[in-house]
Order: sequence, then C-alpha cells, then structure tokens
Amino acid sequence: MPSQPPSLPSSPHHLLPLADWPETARAGLIGVFTDIDDTLTHEGAITPDALQALGDLKAAGLSVVAITGRPVGWSLPFVNAWPVDAIVAENGAVALLPSADGKVEKRYQQDEPTRAANFARMQAVLERIERELPGVGRATDSPGRETDIAIDHSEFVQLSDATIAQVVALMRGEGMHATVSSIHINGWYGDNDKLEGARWIVRELWGRALDAETDRWAYVGDSTNDQLMFRSFAHSIGVANVARFVPLLEHLPRYVTQAERGTGFAEAARAILSAR
Repeated sequence: MPSQPPSLPSSPHHLLPLADWPETARAGLIGVFTDIDDTLTHEGAITPDALQALGDLKAAGLSVVAITGRPVGWSLPFVNAWPVDAIVAENGAVALLPSADGKVEKRYQQDEPTRAANFARMQAVLERIERELPGVGRATDSPGRETDIAIDHSEFVQLSDATIAQVVALMRGEGMHATVSSIHINGWYGDNDKLEGARWIVRELWGRALDAETDRWAYVGDSTNDQLMFRSFAHSIGVANVARFVPLLEHLPRYVTQAERGTGFAEAARAILSAR
C-alpha cells in the first residue's frame, strides 16, 4: 500500500476563499503540482488562460508538474507543448519528461515484467466490468493506457453515483486500487498514487525528498482522486467546480478559487505570482 502522507491538521469543514491564503505562505513556494482534467481543461482542452498561467509560473522560476489519471498515450502530445517540468500520468505510475529536441522520455515506477503481468490482470477486470455492468464501458483513451484501466463516467457517458460505486467496489474486490476523477474511474495494481507520483518525480528530477518540503509546494485539483493531495499539502487549492465533489470528499482542499476549471487555475497562479 502507498505510504501515509505527512500529518496535517484535519481539513476545514468549509473551503476558505483564495483571498485568505497568507501572502507569506505564497511567497515561499518553489513549485506547483496540478491535476489536468477540469482543473487545467474545459471539455477536454486546456484553456488559454491556464496555458498562459503555466508559462508564467515557469518564467517566475517555479517548478511545475501535472499529475493526472490520464494515460501515457493521451499525455504524450502535451509534454513538449505545455511549459511543465513533467507530466506524471496514470495516477503516478509513469513520468513523461520533455526535451529540447522534441522527444519525450518515459520513466516507470514498475519494471517491465511487473507491468506486463499487471496489464493482463487489469484487462481481465476490465472485461468483467463491461460484461457484468450494463451500460458501463471503458474510457475512449483506453488504448493509450499502460499501467491502469479507466471507465468513463462523465466524459462521453453519464453514470449514476450508484453505478460508479459498483465499479469501484468491483475493482477493489479484484484487489485493485480504485479512484474517481471528474470524468473517469481508474483502477490499477501497484503502490502508486498521485502522492507517490509526486514524491517520485521530485526525487527523479531534483534529488530531493518531497516530504521535507511539502510546505513549499501548492497543489491544485478538482475531484475525489485529488483528496490525498488535498490532505497532504497545506497549500491545497480546489478550482470552483470542486463543489460537485465536496459531499464525497473526506479531505477538502484548504482554499477554493472563485472561477472554475482552467480559469480557476489561472486565478491560483496569479495569487502565487502576486506574492513574489
């Protein structure tokens, strides 16, 4: 199982407005982790203001890493197109690193034999889900997945909360980790998750221990598969559309933006940059 996150006080029972984020805390940040779907994007595409905000953060000297449940194949085109240090895909399992020559380097948390064995097991679970739950099907980005499976619940089809819970229960009954993003239900074998992916990429790229500097990073997200990050980072921000998931969140973000999706991310970026 993934190791426990750093101990933080319990999340507040309400979301604090971004204006309540102390300037001194914002001024000490060295980096930003962000979710992608419905945090940087709207209807699957990054918003222009979010793309500009990523560039502004990088230009100001901050490290910027996107951590997503999206697959490797979906993420590849964006690694060199977006101003980020890395995209960590498939809930922490795979890191994609940009390069000046336009090529993309892949790094994995699991070795190749383990990935191959887990892939076969996951395909069997995926087929079982589709066979036993009428109207439930794999996400359209599934061909690009290497270390997990995904069921579409809000991207192109709409599943009820009860059906989503059935899928999660079936995945977990098969010994998988399962989490729900704003669009997909993801399942996988292995000890990776978004927090482990964040720890891993900080070691890989900068040779440092994230747990020693979580108070110098911000995290921006929008859904239930972000709540481990919300719990672990004192500077956690939900874009306004996180409201959809608040009733399902055990751990809330500390702050919330006024705007939704990519415009909310840009709002958070402005708050960070205004303190520098």
